[in-house]
Amino acid sequence: MGKMAAAVGSVATLAVEPGEDAFRKLFRFYRQSRPGTADLEGVIDFSVSHAARGTGPGAPKVVKSQLNLCSVSDHDALRAGLQPVSKWQAHGLQGYPGFIFISNPFLPGYQWHWVKQCLKLYSRKPNVCNLDKHMTKEETQDLWEQSKEFLRCKEVNKRRPRSLLEKLRWVTLGYHYNWDSKRYSADHYTPFPSDLAFLSEQVAAACGFQGFQAEAGILNYYRLDSTLGIHVDRSELDHSRPLLSFSFGQSAIFLLGGLKRDEAPTPMFMHSGDIMVMSGFSRLLNHAVPRVLPSPEGESLPGCLRTPPPADLPRDSVVEPCSGEDWQVCASYLKTARVNMTVRQVLAVGQDFPVEPMEENKRNITTEGSCHLDDDSSQVKRARLNPDC
Repeated sequence: MGKMAAAVGSVATLAVEPGEDAFRKLFRFYRQSRPGTADLEGVIDFSVSHAARGTGPGAPKVVKSQLNLCSVSDHDALRAGLQPVSKWQAHGLQGYPGFIFISNPFLPGYQWHWVKQCLKLYSRKPNVCNLDKHMTKEETQDLWEQSKEFLRCKEVNKRRPRSLLEKLRWVTLGYHYNWDSKRYSADHYTPFPSDLAFLSEQVAAACGFQGFQAEAGILNYYRLDSTLGIHVDRSELDHSRPLLSFSFGQSAIFLLGGLKRDEAPTPMFMHSGDIMVMSGFSRLLNHAVPRVLPSPEGESLPGCLRTPPPADLPRDSVVEPCSGEDWQVCASYLKTARVNMTVRQVLAVGQDFPVEPMEENKRNITTEGSCHLDDDSSQVKRARLNPDC
């Protein structure tokens, strides 16, 4: 296991708080980091050439990841809005077997569909979101319709109250994750989106996981002041299948640690369109997002989101056209935000959920649980967030 010494800039002199482990120290450093300074020199950037990638002393070596080129046809890749697998830039890190980082394999314009789905479709009922704890199902039935006019007027009235979409922190799909019990259950399930399932199946197959079944999804909606706490995704019953992560919008810093929190994590940038796959040994590693980075150009979109999708999509494409009106809302949102989709297979083929006590089955996650994203607008700060999601 490569233990990264990411001590660059002033991190080496950062005072350790009482009881603070190596991961938490790096989390705190990058949470306070200043874009455009030496603070970020040790962060790996998979999107640039090796010579300019920027790894600190003791950083794990970046290696080329081999993909299964024959497992996904060019046509199926196109149906999901992806380039042919032969053109993907996939890398791993020495000491982190099973970790694969794919630098934006989406075709120009096709990210629009996935952004729109996260904001307009996946946020609808019957899917579950953090707002359900404080609002009725009728009030959260269609967050898009209630928010689109607010977001269209965002540039005109910056002092307006936040729309419901801007208050959204997470949405669950398929088998709905229970934030209190840290479990999935057979009795709380809604159909998993077929387009996202198809996208996930192609990515998993290209990484050597044919037969992957997308059964649960957690969507995280980040503002510029949001973080995702240190945690391990161990609640799925089948850890032999990978965890897939898709990023859209503003860039963020991702920390990948070890099996224990006393191992210093490796920092890396996640840009719009990037995909991460955690499998094998890396499937159960600690990880976190300490920082969402504002665009250096002010409130603006990443370059890869400025190109519209083609007018003519393949007849059997799972990607749908995105109207200019819809994209205006999405673009307004993403100028100061980031969306992340994580997709998981919960059960092995033929596996069932264990029988739970009757009292546990009565728990209703639509009125329980708490947002596992933290931001500076929260009145209550939690030192440790989402330790086991």
